[in-house]
Amino acid sequence: MLIGEVARRSGVSARMLRHYESLGLVRPTGRTEAGYREYSSEDIRRIFHIESLRSLGLSLREVGSALDDPGFTPSGLVDDLVRRTRERIASETELLTRLQRIGAADPADWADVLQTVALLHALGSESAGTRQRAALSSADETPMPVDALVEAVLSETDTNVAGALRWALARSGDAGLPLLAEGLGSPVAGVRERAVRAVAEVPGDGAAALLRDALASPDLAVRRRAALALAARGALGGRGAAGAVTTLIDMIVEEVNDVEAADALAVLAGDPALTDQVAAGLVDRLDAAGPSARRRLTEALADVPGSTTTRALAELARDDDRAVALTAAYILSRREA
Repeated sequence: MLIGEVARRSGVSARMLRHYESLGLVRPTGRTEAGYREYSSEDIRRIFHIESLRSLGLSLREVGSALDDPGFTPSGLVDDLVRRTRERIASETELLTRLQRIGAADPADWADVLQTVALLHALGSESAGTRQRAALSSADETPMPVDALVEAVLSETDTNVAGALRWALARSGDAGLPLLAEGLGSPVAGVRERAVRAVAEVPGDGAAALLRDALASPDLAVRRRAALALAARGALGGRGAAGAVTTLIDMIVEEVNDVEAADALAVLAGDPALTDQVAAGLVDRLDAAGPSARRRLTEALADVPGSTTTRALAELARDDDRAVALTAAYILSRREA
């Protein structure tokens, strides 16, 4: 079969067939009387073998070794091809993500494109200062793509940079909430904690709803952060109030951000619908609590209005623990003044 016919049947161009010949990969076994290359069926089979191996990503040199070296073993080469393919996929995925983020920024001209690229590079810098400046630059005319900000927020471990990133993300409104919701369900505890902190700083009802959902999280740290955030913004309403109150009281007992928790309970107790619930919750924990926890619970009653609190403080003023009794008596004197 002549080279033109081989090219048509194999899909390999005549130029490439000549290149294969120059490399010694496949040589036509015959020549016509006119001197034209003539390929045998075995030659054509070898051409298809070459193309099959090339389709796996082998170089022409590796193809030659695979076909001609009797001692050639594919396992090591295949493992290397797997590694190289994964690296290529990762590189292409990174490029695709970068392009999508640039497109999402809706650049007006190439200057905007270059500015966005510069911001994305800065956000991935090893320098904490550079990352922080990139986050703060969101105040400029070229905003940071929201998905890039969320990714950075969920991975950032430097406290100062994380604060700047959360600030930048909060400026974007609800746009980052779906990705932050995914972060709240991450299998990595650190990612969940960073996600709930970021949601807490986003204004609006969408973030409040996400925080209320977080009150049911199996992650205790997420529940605690959500309860503090919801109390601070007065966004509990009836939904999740019981869970938030319980979580905050647990924080006081366990001395975990107990001052913040007490302040949050005071805010919640300012809602007449929650006043007695907060007071009863604090009082119910007194009997089983240790001495230091009982003093913290008593102190937390100071800013809870209502008759339930007053009766509890009157009883605590006669407590066997002198520190608890003095604290309760002092609070009562302030309430009666």
